[in-house]
Parts: sequence; C-alpha cells; structure tokens
Amino acid sequence: MSNVYMMATITDRKYAPDFLDFYKENQIEVSFVALGRGTANSEILDCFGLESAEKTMMLSIVTEEVWKKLKRGMERELKIDVPGTGISFTVPLSSIGGKRELLFLTENQNFEKGEETVLKGTTHELLVVIANQGYSDVVMEAARGAGAAGGTSLHAKGIGMKGAEKFLGVSLVSDKEIVLIVTKTEQKNEIMKAVMKKAGVDTKVQAIVFSLPVTGTAGLRLIEDCGE
Repeated sequence: MSNVYMMATITDRKYAPDFLDFYKENQIEVSFVALGRGTANSEILDCFGLESAEKTMMLSIVTEEVWKKLKRGMERELKIDVPGTGISFTVPLSSIGGKRELLFLTENQNFEKGEETVLKGTTHELLVVIANQGYSDVVMEAARGAGAAGGTSLHAKGIGMKGAEKFLGVSLVSDKEIVLIVTKTEQKNEIMKAVMKKAGVDTKVQAIVFSLPVTGTAGLRLIEDCGE
C-alpha cells in the first residue's frame, strides 16, 4: 500500500476554515479534527515573526497522486510556505483493516489496492484506531488480548464524512477517540484482527484501524521483554 498516506495538516485555528474549504473543493474528506496549541519557544517564534497560537490538526487519507495535487494547491492558493500559515506532511500507510474501510477512506481517489507496504529495516508499526468516545478501554482490551503492551488515547472530532454511512453503516459526526498503539511488526495483523472483531464497525465501538511503519523506537525494550 505504498501509494496511500495519512496526511496531517497543522495550522492556526483562524486558517482552519480555509483549509477545510480547500479540501472540500478537491473532494477530499478530512477525517478528523483535533485541537492543540503551538509550543515553539520564543526564539523560534521571534525568528519567524510568529505568536504562540491555538492550532487545528486535520487528518485525511490520500493517495500519492492526490497528495501531489493538494501540495501544489496549498502552496499556490493557501500560501502554506509563508511562515505562520501551517504545515502539511504525509506518512505512508502499510495497511488498513477491512475492505469497506479501505474503500471509504480512499473515496473519490481512484485507488486500486496493491501489496502491503513493508519498509526495509522496520521492526515496529504504529496502529491508529479511531473509535467512538468512551470506548478506548474496549479497544485496548482487544489489543492486549492479541499481544499489545499498551497504548495512548487522544480526543478528536469527526466532522461529517458523508460517505461513512454508505460504506460503513455508521455516523462519524461525533466526538471520537484516537488510540495509538506501537507494536512489533509480526504482531500487527493479529492485533488489528482482534480490534476489528471485538471493536470494529459492526460493534457499538465502531472502530476503524490502520497502521503506519515505524522507523525507530526507544523505551520499548523492557516492556517487550516482559511480554515474551
């Protein structure tokens, strides 16, 4: 799945409507929005003439061709290269749990599924689980039952993905939890299967799960040694 990416866009909240309108014009669904705050130190802010500000992070799934088009548009129309406007970056996906979920996340992008991506030298993967609010414990119980050591839960909001009900039979216009789990590559498939079975879109949790390759880790050795 080397030509499918998670695209993250981080911008000042005052610019977020412009980015959302831009994505809508390009028929790209922004899957989730999370709110945050910039943390750059004063020297960095002074260098770029910036002020500390509240931020908006938008997440989408895009193909390689769509990313190239969006990048050109953000540079030309949104002036993203101007300091203080924002940043956007992509991370390659290695797999998405479920055919329905794959079709939903790549709607309008003419994507044809290929082989899973395995980056050379990677021993771990980041599982991203998007679930209804209040069910992170259910997600983690399923993941731990398949060998996961632990995870981190973040709050986000679905913003009205119209295709969700058509593809998945669920509504994503509500508060969500994003659960992040770092695991060994060889354990990934079993954990994803367990989450899909016990917390997937056919359950009250209505979770979607996909994975991203991790190129390096620190702090996991003792945890993983204890689990063996």
